Amino acid sequence: MNDTRPIKVLGISGSLRVASYNTAALGAAQELAPDGMTLETFDLATIPLYNDDVRATGLPPSVEELRDAIAGADALLFATPEYNYSIPGVLKNAIDWASRPPDQPFDGKPAAIMGASPGKIGTARAQYHLRQMCVFLNMHVLNKPEVMIGGAAEAFDSEGRLVDETTRGFVGDLLSALAAWTRRLNA
Repeated sequence: MNDTRPIKVLGISGSLRVASYNTAALGAAQELAPDGMTLETFDLATIPLYNDDVRATGLPPSVEELRDAIAGADALLFATPEYNYSIPGVLKNAIDWASRPPDQPFDGKPAAIMGASPGKIGTARAQYHLRQMCVFLNMHVLNKPEVMIGGAAEAFDSEGRLVDETTRGFVGDLLSALAAWTRRLNA
């Protein structure tokens, strides 16, 4: 059976840096998305620091936008840097905001994770921490393939384009697997 239902993916980079390798990896994912898949990104720069007193008075507009974008997506694609053996605070903060009740939008959502780093292991530890968070939030994270872009300075050109063909293949394979996983879970 050839399932061609369109899939809308929301890409979230855990980096705010203008020349972020992880944001660039999401750009490559947009280029490499298989037929029938669209990938939009959400910029976390406007998400305030989590404060439950603020939440008690109503979610900030940028948090509402993030929650709506997550809820409206068929699947999620996280691109995370690794800071101190874990995910960056900006990504954790956004997940904390979005996951608050009522109706946390991560529940049952298919997801994939990738990451880019100048180091050799390419965000492996951060990805594993993010996977733990996804389990608690009841996301259905794709197990394989794993995409850990080590030596990112060599994989991307000065314009932020992913130029390493092997890595482009890995990202393409991840997106194809995410499409199949999303269709399978939503059958």
